[in-house]
Parts: sequence; C-alpha cells; structure tokens
Amino acid sequence: MRPAVTMTLLCFGALSAVGAAASTVERRLGSMRFEPCSLAAAGSAVSVAAFCGTLTVPEDRARPDGRRIGLSVALVPSRARQPRPDPVFMLAGGPGQSAREAFPAVSGAYLEILRERDVVLVDQRGTGGSHPLDCPDSAADATLAGDPEAARRAAARCLASLDADPRFYTTSDAVSDLETVRSALGATEVNLVGVSYGTRVALEYLRRHPDRVRTVVLDSVVPPELPLGSEHARNLESALDAQFALCQADATCRREYGSPRALLDRLLGELRVAPRRVRYRDPVTDEVREDDLTAESVAGVVRLYSYVPQLAVMLPWILAEAAAGRPEVLMAQARMVEDLVGEQFATGLQLSVICAEDADRLRVDPADRGTLLGTDFIAVLLAQCEVWPHGRRPPDFNEPVVSERPALLISGQLDPVTPPRYGEAVVRHLPNGRHLVLRGQGHGGIATGCVPRLVARFIASAAVADLDASCIDRLAPPAPILGAYGPGP
Repeated sequence: MRPAVTMTLLCFGALSAVGAAASTVERRLGSMRFEPCSLAAAGSAVSVAAFCGTLTVPEDRARPDGRRIGLSVALVPSRARQPRPDPVFMLAGGPGQSAREAFPAVSGAYLEILRERDVVLVDQRGTGGSHPLDCPDSAADATLAGDPEAARRAAARCLASLDADPRFYTTSDAVSDLETVRSALGATEVNLVGVSYGTRVALEYLRRHPDRVRTVVLDSVVPPELPLGSEHARNLESALDAQFALCQADATCRREYGSPRALLDRLLGELRVAPRRVRYRDPVTDEVREDDLTAESVAGVVRLYSYVPQLAVMLPWILAEAAAGRPEVLMAQARMVEDLVGEQFATGLQLSVICAEDADRLRVDPADRGTLLGTDFIAVLLAQCEVWPHGRRPPDFNEPVVSERPALLISGQLDPVTPPRYGEAVVRHLPNGRHLVLRGQGHGGIATGCVPRLVARFIASAAVADLDASCIDRLAPPAPILGAYGPGP
C-alpha cells in the first residue's frame, strides 16, 4: 500500500464489459483518425473493443514550438447507425488514473448510453498513454513508512527520472487538452461524466467552457473549494464508524466478532510494537510467500475496503481471524492491494496536481492524530511538494462553479472520501442540478443498481426535474460477512 500518494481519490465500479465486436476498419471523427484497439487495465481480464488515436499538443501551451506530447484518446463507438453529435467524455479519478484503463471495469454502466452516443476516453496528460509521469517502484515504495524525509527523497528521485516538466500537468492543463480533443472531434457540445477527482476536472471544464457542455454527471463529488486530502482522515473515520455499525446492528455479527473497531485498534497496536511474519498464498499467483504484516499494511486494506461496502463488510471477519492468530487472509489482501491498486495511478501526476492546486492550503491537523490515516498522509504530501515543481492555479480555481447547465450529482451514503455533504455543497450553485444519495453505498456509484439507467436517461433528456429516481430507494447496505462462505442465513 502506498498511503502517502496512492488512492488520493479512488473510484471503483462493478466489473463488466461492453463486449462489442472489434472492427478491423479505422475510423475518422473530425480531424482525428482512430484504429481498432482493445482497452484493459493491468491485472484485469476484462477488456473492451474500441478505437484508439493520438492527438499531439504542446506541453507548455505558452510555448507552442517547445516540447510536444501525445494524448492517448479512445473512442468506444455507439451501437447507433447514426450516433448523436454530442459524445460522452468519461473523466477518470485519482488524480493519476488512466481513463482508458479505468473504463473496462465500469463499461457495463455505459451500455444504455452507447445506444445513442459514442464514449470518448482521454488519458489525462501524465497518465496511461499520455506521456505518463510514472515513478520508479523504489521511489513510490519509500512512502510506505510515512517518513516525510524519505518521501522527499523519493519525490526527488522520481523527478530526476522524468522526461517532462511537471509544472504543466495540472487540472487546468487537462481541461485545455479536453477542449482541444473536443474541437478535433468536431463536436459542438459534449456530455461530461466525472468520477471522483474527475469531478474536479468536469467542474473546471464547465467553468472555462460552459457553452461546450450539454450535460454533466458528477459521481463522488469533489468541491472546488476543498484542498484534496484535507479531510481524508476524518471522512474515513466517519465512514468506518458507519460501516462497523452494520455489524453491531446484526445480532450474529455482533455475537461472533464483538466490536470491529476494538479488533482493529488492538491489532494495529500490536503490529506497531512488532510486525508479524506471515506465511500465506499470494492471491494473484497462488505461490507461497512470507511477508511482514505491519500496521501500515492493515491500514491500507481497511482504507481500500472502506471505499466499497461490499468489501467493508468482510472486515469484521478478517480482523477477528487476524486477532485470533490467523492473519493469512489479511496478509493476502494487503499483498493484493499493494500489487494491483498501486499500479493504477501515476504518482508523478498526483504530485503535479496536488502540489500546484492544494499543497499551499494543506496543514497537518493535530486532531487527525489517533485516526487510521493519522497526520502522516498530509506530512508526506507536504514534504514531497517541497521538491516537486509547482504549476499555477487560476485565481478563481477554488471558487464554486455556478452554471445553469443540467447536472446530475451522485454520492454514496458511506463514501469515506467524498461524503454526501460535498455533493450538497456543489449542487447549491447548480440551479438545474439534482443530487442523488445512494443508501448503503460507497465511493463511485455510477455502476450501482439502477443508476446506469438513470444516468443514461438524464443524458438523453438533458433534464433532471422529471427524472424518476425512485428506484434508488431499493438500495440497501450489504449484509455482514460471517465467515469464508459469505453472509449468514
């Protein structure tokens, strides 16, 4: 787990695939040429047939004759014979996630949208195939201990390895790139679907290019006024309290495991004194391994699982097993978190965004001491930003976005990073907006239950007032997991 920079804002969705048959014929849209390709994320068997192209843009737009970089763009084609002229742009989370790699996991949520419209995926500059700001593994791993000095050295090593000027890899640069792609595609308007950090990009695009936005969907909303990371510790504690309360409310879960919070605190206390050497099977390769179970690795698993309530309900059982001297399952999950999740984010891009847009407003809050995330998260970020070149933040960047454009906002009731109050704050400035809170759900709700159908209907109609969202009333928290075989009867 890489708690210092990884998972700053992470989004999840149900695994599914569009399953469209690949074409062998290239496509042209506007001035862009696309060739057949397959989209897939590292470590996942899910793939989506698409068309891929590259658009070259200046790294520094003030110096158009300077270094140029390629933006990787994918087109997931509509099933319509004549698609609508306003495509959907999906904006990935992170910061640091590739849109092309993120799409396959949530592709099922776009099936109805694809009946009428193409979906366009632009790897934000610094991610995926768009001149990625990837750090060497050794540099990223140095943040594990939460040591600011080690993190500062790691950031310096990462910086030295890059063939890029990190000052020009901010949200504002990404917004300019999106506008360039829109123009190249020949689309007069676009529909934006932003997830997690992608909602910051969507709102900033809406601020800068309001006449180019037909509709906007904001899933797991990041308010422009909020510095990324400033409330992560307290939001996580609130979500864990609510998720652990599900076990306390279930008589069998309460009898079997008692207080999950007490189990977690006890385990973390023991591991801070002495990590445990654990022999276990690697969940990816199935090979027998031995590794140290540490307080940091446990915190990483708990934090990741809190994003998805269907995973969070496993925590009481996993923690009880570890407390009883059987930590193999917990160790295996920690290994999977470190190997798979860490690969999905470009560490350098995270730093370029946060150091330019948030660091000067971040402070180590003593009130965060004693929380699962603690104060190390902010301390490490600030240390890294001391050596990372800073881009510029527009003067109005942190002001609320005010717009009459149709907007649909989605929040999960149990979201540990972008709680519903964030969506409530943003929708106040969107008079043609509507905020849906998904009961018992976590971070990234676009693939949940009937939400894909609601999003597709909203984009088709460009209206929220008459959108019948009563189907979300049937959503509920998942039942507690009472052992290796799942929920009880």
